[in-house]
Amino acid sequence: VQLQASGGGLVQDGYSLRLSCAAPGLTFSLYVMGWFRQAPGKEREFVASISRSGGRTDYGNSVKGRFTISRDNAKNTVYLQMNSLKPEDTAVYYCAADPTFSLTAVPDTADSYDYWGQGTQVTVSS
Repeated sequence: VQLQASGGGLVQDGYSLRLSCAAPGLTFSLYVMGWFRQAPGKEREFVASISRSGGRTDYGNSVKGRFTISRDNAKNTVYLQMNSLKPEDTAVYYCAADPTFSLTAVPDTADSYDYWGQGTQVTVSS
């Protein structure tokens, strides 16, 4: 399973970015998808997850109201729209996938996911 994250970069405080994670060759609709992030010296943190069909989502407390996760099963891609970015959002962002029979699962722990992308750096300057 190959997950290809992209869209990271350097932005100023208050700006927006959209991350993408493509999963070519995957039966994408069978996988719950998640985004996590890890800042230097910190543990990996849950950002957002989305159910197989996209009908359910969950967010970490620090990003609620600012970030939106979505998916396009026809394009095998999950997105993370990040608005009102803050310097504390600076981290490497990872997408993750987990095959599941559940139509409603939106796991928020890293060990719930079997597959991980390579990460994309997001840096927010003040």
